[in-house]
Amino acid sequence: MKIKIAIAEDNNFLLQAILEKLSLFKEINVKFTAYNGLELLEQLEKDSNIDLILMDIEMPKMNGIEAVELVSKKYPQIKTIMLTVFDNDEYIFKAVQAGANGYFLKEVDPTTLFKGIKETLEGGAAMTPSVALKTLKLLRNPPNFEEPKEEITLTKREVEILEQTSKGLNYNQIGENLFISPKTVRKHIENIYHKLQVHSKLEAVQKAVKNRIIEG
Repeated sequence: MKIKIAIAEDNNFLLQAILEKLSLFKEINVKFTAYNGLELLEQLEKDSNIDLILMDIEMPKMNGIEAVELVSKKYPQIKTIMLTVFDNDEYIFKAVQAGANGYFLKEVDPTTLFKGIKETLEGGAAMTPSVALKTLKLLRNPPNFEEPKEEITLTKREVEILEQTSKGLNYNQIGENLFISPKTVRKHIENIYHKLQVHSKLEAVQKAVKNRIIEG
């Protein structure tokens, strides 16, 4: 019975190294690879007949921790092992919280990786020993990795303009709705960008929603 694997890895050199390790085991069938979390999810939409995903963490567009969270919700039958160069506490903690079933560092030898894949598919939690030790410590004393909430103060008018912007309205439409000129709207938008430290409407809206200044 073949073990159907998908790999999410943005570094082509490291991807080839993983494929070489897996090629030593005839039971393994790598069905597809993806450059980032977003591409992985697109591939799964087409074919979710996968047993296990080997997931990098640092990837463009969507990182591995975000991808694991979405995969574990949408495809709970698929197991995930993080395969990364990072063994810092925050990544380990967030990966496990997101639903990762295992966590290996990329230096793992082929036999250990293969055994870890089988162990994970049998309901275990395969980990590099140093990572397992850190995980136990983190579970005993759960840290707080939440980003500190920024102190952002917007005027009532700026909040109104942001709410209108989030609906996709342009300067003229916002001006008409709030009985001010498009030029005044533009000036308020500039002030909002400065206060939020952003450079686009999309960034401004996303940051305002994240900081609960406006409803998402």
